[in-house]
Amino acid sequence: MFDASTPDGRAAERSFMLRAAELALRGMGHVRPNPCVGAVVVRDGEVVGEGWHKRAGGDHAEVAALKKAGAAARGATVYVTLEPCSRAGRVGACTDALAAAGVARVVYGVADPNPKNRGKARRALAKAGVVCERYRGDDEVLAACRELIAAFSKHVATGLPFVTVKLAMSLDGRLCDDWGGSRWISSARARRFTASTLRERSDAIMVGGETVRRDNPSLLSHGKRNDDLVRVVVSRSGNLPKDARIFTDGAPNATLVFDDARKALEELGRMGVTSVLCEGGMKLAVSLAEAGLVDRWIAVLAPKVIGGRRISEAVKIGEVSCLQDW
Repeated sequence: MFDASTPDGRAAERSFMLRAAELALRGMGHVRPNPCVGAVVVRDGEVVGEGWHKRAGGDHAEVAALKKAGAAARGATVYVTLEPCSRAGRVGACTDALAAAGVARVVYGVADPNPKNRGKARRALAKAGVVCERYRGDDEVLAACRELIAAFSKHVATGLPFVTVKLAMSLDGRLCDDWGGSRWISSARARRFTASTLRERSDAIMVGGETVRRDNPSLLSHGKRNDDLVRVVVSRSGNLPKDARIFTDGAPNATLVFDDARKALEELGRMGVTSVLCEGGMKLAVSLAEAGLVDRWIAVLAPKVIGGRRISEAVKIGEVSCLQDW
């Protein structure tokens, strides 16, 4: 018999919660304006169903996991990264689905920051005889659950997206050479991380007009395709090449152009965008920072010294770039 009060039982609960967080991550960049959520259904210590929220308007994580579990959900425990919603929106309330499935217990990682749902799951489930409690385990699990909804939490509280600024710099603090060139300060590994993982997990990518004019980037994910991605350019002049890749590559979402970074974020927030990755350039990063709009910095420190040289002539110090993972 599975007993969550024993050391083995607590270790198993920890693994179930971490698995739920791992599943939730698969939805990042695809569920706006909703949060990323993962769920695991466990009966007698065995996983009988798993699920995550894949897209707004689709099944929430709990419902997806319950569908996988089927009849085995009756009497089971559901581990979920976020407090189940208790109000119907585009889909039904998760508390109703959990009660209808006959689960015995629900363990969630963090409370819902949305005041419409926060703290209400326990009361809703108690009416159906279902125990609902917050996970009381270690900080690593709770930190993972909080990280999953960081963008959602900011959007709920402020209406603005969570902004991450990624910069690559040399050991002497250069973001570009004296000719404005920035290809390539960082390593191929760091560039792959940005072009695949970071872009895939973001709702929107933001750059300045000079980056478009100079580098003509695609800004699309180079790994798993993300058709939900929105590309944004901030340009005071609006003078951008009409044949730039971001306008002509046929991506599902049109590229948006704004003349001010704050106005861009306000409009993106109204659109339901919860996370923005800013990849350049320096003027845009500084303007966001000075306005207090940056929530996270990701710095790639390249082991090279540029000085007054062109980047292609930079003095390389070592073989490994320092990368702060997301």
